[in-house]
Amino acid sequence: MSDLITADLVDLDLPAGDKREVVRSLAERLVKAGRVTDLEQFLADIEAREAQMPTGLDGGIGIPHCRSTAVTEPTLGFGRSSAGVDFGAEDGKPADLVFLIAAPEGGGSDHMTVLAALARRLVRKSFTGELRSVTDPAAAAGFIAKEVSA
Repeated sequence: MSDLITADLVDLDLPAGDKREVVRSLAERLVKAGRVTDLEQFLADIEAREAQMPTGLDGGIGIPHCRSTAVTEPTLGFGRSSAGVDFGAEDGKPADLVFLIAAPEGGGSDHMTVLAALARRLVRKSFTGELRSVTDPAAAAGFIAKEVSA
């Protein structure tokens, strides 16, 4: 199994747009990395999950996620948006940090473990502060991987 997140799954300058455009941009990275086999199916699964409940968290965080038959292995993509993206957070703040969690259909609880580990880190200002200031995708991937697996 590959690393959960790698530099090629990180975009520190997401294009401005709505959440669909931002999710598509990150999802295309997952396709290029061979972790998603069918972009449109994956996006439909993300959209279905978003329709159940918004994935925005207070403090400028978006965590779109889903299980999908198009996902080959548990994967985490990360993007930073200078414009901010509305993921429906209760505080109304647009997300500048976006984590795309992709899990294979029937892949057990892997994505929930990642989601829980990420949620524990997101309440720490030092974690989000580091992600808001990091300038290198490899450094961002390494930092996230270390924190989420700790």
